[in-house]
Amino acid sequence: MERSLVLIKPDAMERGLGGNIIGRLQQQSLKLLALKMLHMDRDLAERHYAIHKGKPFYNDLVEYITSTPIIACVFEGEGAIDKIRQVMGATDPARAEAGTVRADFGLDIQRNATHASDSLENARKEIELFFTADEIFEY
Repeated sequence: MERSLVLIKPDAMERGLGGNIIGRLQQQSLKLLALKMLHMDRDLAERHYAIHKGKPFYNDLVEYITSTPIIACVFEGEGAIDKIRQVMGATDPARAEAGTVRADFGLDIQRNATHASDSLENARKEIELFFTADEIFEY
């Protein structure tokens, strides 16, 4: 079973879309193992987006993700990473397939409603940034 981190970003939170996005993932037979609402601080944002450090959009990305509370979730299931990324759609909502989260709710390439881990290695690292082992429930 694979696990993945999903973040519901500020633009989706401001529009009350968190439950809808979580529901879409659960409808794909993905188990919700952990969930928390938090206001990400700059330190966590910088660690989460460390791979983008030095890129022109890095500071804007950190400012954006720390602007309002977000929801962080851990989902589990067979092929969870690919399944979640299919539900989310392309990073740029203008290129996302119709019916995906980003096509339906994304505003632009930065304000695209969600983040999802892109590999098993990154999922493990990202989950550990947001959750301790005792915050993840197995059932």
